[in-house]
Amino acid sequence: MTCIKNTTRGCCFSTDANGEAEARNCPGCHKLEVFDWMADLPNPLADNQIFEIQFKNTRKGYYWNNTGLALKAGDIVAVEASPGHDIGIVTLSGELVAKQMKRTGFNPQGVEFKKIYRKAKPYDIEKWQEAISLEHSTMIRSRQIAADLHLNMKIGDVEYQGDKLKAIFYYIADERVDFRELIKVLAEQFRIRVEMRQIGARQEAGRIGGIAACGRELCCSTWINNFSSVTIGAARHQEISLNPQKLAGQCGKLKCCLNYELDSYIDARRAFPRLNGPLEAMDGSYHLVKSDIFRKIMWFSPDAQSTAVMIPLTTERVRQIVAMNRRGEKVDRMEDAALIAAQQQVPAEPEIKNVVGEESITRFDTSRGGRNRGGRNNRNGGNRRGGNSGRGNRDGEAKSRENAGGNNHTAHPEQMQKPNDKSEQRPTARPELAENDDRSRGSNNNRRGGSSRSGNHNGNRGPRRSRPGGNSGSGNTNPGGSHGGEQA
Repeated sequence: MTCIKNTTRGCCFSTDANGEAEARNCPGCHKLEVFDWMADLPNPLADNQIFEIQFKNTRKGYYWNNTGLALKAGDIVAVEASPGHDIGIVTLSGELVAKQMKRTGFNPQGVEFKKIYRKAKPYDIEKWQEAISLEHSTMIRSRQIAADLHLNMKIGDVEYQGDKLKAIFYYIADERVDFRELIKVLAEQFRIRVEMRQIGARQEAGRIGGIAACGRELCCSTWINNFSSVTIGAARHQEISLNPQKLAGQCGKLKCCLNYELDSYIDARRAFPRLNGPLEAMDGSYHLVKSDIFRKIMWFSPDAQSTAVMIPLTTERVRQIVAMNRRGEKVDRMEDAALIAAQQQVPAEPEIKNVVGEESITRFDTSRGGRNRGGRNNRNGGNRRGGNSGRGNRDGEAKSRENAGGNNHTAHPEQMQKPNDKSEQRPTARPELAENDDRSRGSNNNRRGGSSRSGNHNGNRGPRRSRPGGNSGSGNTNPGGSHGGEQA
C-alpha cells in the first residue's frame, strides 16, 4: 500500500485492501494548526454542533453538523458548497470552536452556517484526488492567459473544489484589475465555475509557507490570522538598523515580528528624558548616539557621526545634566559615578585554565624494548641506509675506539655484535664471496674499529649468528677477531 502525502491538505492518500481510495489525517502537516486542549474534558459545558473545517492551506470555515454525525478532529468530511460539495478535514470541535471564532473575529450572529453532509466515501476521495492533481497545471495555464490579456496581476494559487465543479483563483494586484474577460476564457478553457479572490502579499506567503530568517516557519502560515499594519516607526522605536533588506520578510513587506515587542519598548521609553539638543560640558558638546532601553543607559559621543568614543550615562544622570544646561551651567566631566561604581562591583569572571596543554603530546612516544626512533639503530653503530654515514656510524666508531683502546675484551664476543645487513639474514658457506660483494658496492672498512661494511649496515632483525673468531664477511666487531682487533 503506497501512501502519498499532500501537505497542502494535511492528509495522506492511499488505497485499502480492496483497492479503493482512502485518506487519513496527518497531524503536524496543517497550516494554522490549533491544539484542542479542551478535547478530553469529561463533561463539556454545551453540546456545540459547530465544527471548524480546513481546506487547502490556510482556508478554513465553520459548518453545522445538523445530522448528528459522530465527528472528531481529523475526520475527512463532505460539506455544503455552492454549487455542489467540497471535501475538508475537521480541525476543531466542541467549546474551543466558539473561542476560535472570537479570536479570528468571526461573528456567528445572523450567519446561516453551511451543513456537513457526511463522512467522505471512497468515491469522494478518488474525485478529490483528481481535482488536486489538476491544480498546478491550471495555475500555470492561467498565468499564461493573464499575460496574453496584458493584465497586471499575478495568480499565486488555484484551489479546486472537491467535486471539480468550481475552482478558486487567488491573485495579487497592486491596482484595480478588470478580469471579466479572463473569467470567460478560464471558464471556457477548463470547463469549471471560476471564482477570483484577491489576497495580499502576506496572505500569499501564508498560503505558500516557508522558513523565515529566524529559522522557524513563517508566522503567517502557523498562527497569524489577522494581519495588522507594520510601519517603519516600529523599527525606529526599537533602534533597529533601517535596512530594507533586513526588515522585509519573504512577502516583501515589513516583518510582522516587528510589532511583537513594540509595546514593551514604548513603555520603557517613557522613562527616558527628552533631549532637544546635545549635552553641554566644559570640554565640548556630546550627542546622543544610541540607547539601551531596558537597561536605561544612554551613550553620548563628541562627534554625532562617529561612535569611536562613547560615554555611557544613566537616565538619572542625563536629567541632571539637562537641568544644569537649562540653567546655563556646564558639567565638568561627562561621567556617571553610579554607573562606574556599579561596574566596579561586578564580580570578576572566573579564570578559565587550559589543562589540555599540561600533557605532553609526545607522552605516548616511549621506547619499547630499545626500539625507539632515537636509538633503534645505535646499538651496534649501524645506520639503516648507510653503514658508514650518519649518527649510527659515529656511535659505532666510538664503541670501536672504546673496545680497542681500553682492551676491554669480553668473554662472550657474540653478544657485542649484531648483523645489520639485510642480505645476511642467512649465514653463507663462503664468507669470502660476501666480502667481495661488499667491496663491489663501494663499502669502506671502519678506519679505527676495523669492521667491514656489513658490520655497520643497518641491522636486520633476523637471528644473531656470528663466529667467535670473526671474519670480514660476518661483520664481527670483537677486538679479538681476525680483522677488527688487529686493525684497531
